[in-house]
Amino acid sequence: MITTYNRSDALLAVLAGLSMQTDRNFEVIVADDGSSEVHQQVIFDSSVARSLSIAHVWHPDVGFTASRIRNRGVAASHGKYIIFLDGDCVPEVDFIARHRSLAEAGYFVNGSRVLLSKAMTVRVVTGLEQVWGRSWLYWVSNRLFGHASKLGGLLRLPDSTSRVEKSFSWKGIRSCNMAVWRSDFELVDGFDESFVGWGHEDADFVLRLHNSGVMRKNGYYATEVFHLWHKEAARDQESLNACTVEERSKTDITQAALGYAQLRVNDEVVVTRLR
Repeated sequence: MITTYNRSDALLAVLAGLSMQTDRNFEVIVADDGSSEVHQQVIFDSSVARSLSIAHVWHPDVGFTASRIRNRGVAASHGKYIIFLDGDCVPEVDFIARHRSLAEAGYFVNGSRVLLSKAMTVRVVTGLEQVWGRSWLYWVSNRLFGHASKLGGLLRLPDSTSRVEKSFSWKGIRSCNMAVWRSDFELVDGFDESFVGWGHEDADFVLRLHNSGVMRKNGYYATEVFHLWHKEAARDQESLNACTVEERSKTDITQAALGYAQLRVNDEVVVTRLR
């Protein structure tokens, strides 16, 4: 489940990484939060997109509504296990395989990321460089020159109880790299669409999973993605969203105020299947 908005060059890099996976038993849902026709057409015309099993799910641009488009993306999917990925987070070749190895009933997996520099990002999105399947020397060099924030993408640690967070914590919650069983997603009624604007809809989702008895398993040193540089999104709504989660954290809330299962009238979602 890849969330995107008007950044088709980055999305193509993500899709290219997915096309190189060692585990190819997956479908791809592009959850498009209102990209223009130009950016949509780039994806429709892409050979790498057509090499994958893709459903492009789009709705009109009404601002930052990641919760809504993720919910609509899930509705168009078929899988029992969902990996959420942002459209600027390029996966390593074993990304799917590693997520599959960490999947366990009663848990969701919270992944992590390696931040790339602006200069390196330009090389990636223009096709001059690829970041998956590279050597230790490549990443050590880029770390030394400030093009990668850490070397965590190189390490692969096995599953263990040390990955489990037994209490709710805001720290490190990343919906740009998160996996959950579909049954658990439906149990908490998905993402809460009352969260609009940037920020913390993922923390609310995790809080409600925790309150429902679904525990967090950290995917660090296994499922890192390479996060392409971008300017920070407008965060006008962040403080209000954070306050909402803070208040909810004092309760045993499990259900979204405006969730996945809501009755939808005149829903302007367009689903295009590329293969």
